[in-house]
Amino acid sequence: MQMTVEEITEKLKEDERNASYTKRGVSPVFQVSSGARILIIGQAPGRRVEETGIPFNDKSGEKLMSWMGIDRDTFYSPEIAIVPMDFYYPGKGRSGDLPPRKFIAEEYHPEILKMMPEIRLTILIGKYSMEYYLRERKKRNLTETVAAYREYLPEYFPIVHPSPLNFRWQAKNPWFEEQVLPELRKVVRDTLAEGPAQKKA
Repeated sequence: MQMTVEEITEKLKEDERNASYTKRGVSPVFQVSSGARILIIGQAPGRRVEETGIPFNDKSGEKLMSWMGIDRDTFYSPEIAIVPMDFYYPGKGRSGDLPPRKFIAEEYHPEILKMMPEIRLTILIGKYSMEYYLRERKKRNLTETVAAYREYLPEYFPIVHPSPLNFRWQAKNPWFEEQVLPELRKVVRDTLAEGPAQKKA
């Protein structure tokens, strides 16, 4: 039997691997809707997002909305689902945030994806989502994978993380803003404009 969002949320809270978050009153951060057409798979919530409980409620989110060519109301509407590789802030490491914990995607993503049969486009943000979902189809590194985005359409659209910390990468790769982002906006616009999927008899 397919689980509900509430049941998965409770399962996450009761998972002993998330005990430190649950004890602090921190809930898993994700956005799911049965009618969602676009799925965003990012890395993990940052500290600000953990505090507010709203996915991408930070500078990265503002940039991502701009890249997608949509406003805040659309971004947080039932048309858009946000399922990061970890639903909790993993903490700080020596050089930035720690990586998302692997068990979240392995054990929880499949059940969540079952809830969203209308997904037409999955935007993969950053190397962790690309490695997990593209697997052997990904290129030698993130830059090459993003540059080859056409190979993964119409199912996936890989992009770099919209974090302000990635300004050096963007400066070094101007083709991303010049060529990739216009295509991303077009694909997002076309996907949102599509009618409901035809149900199979």
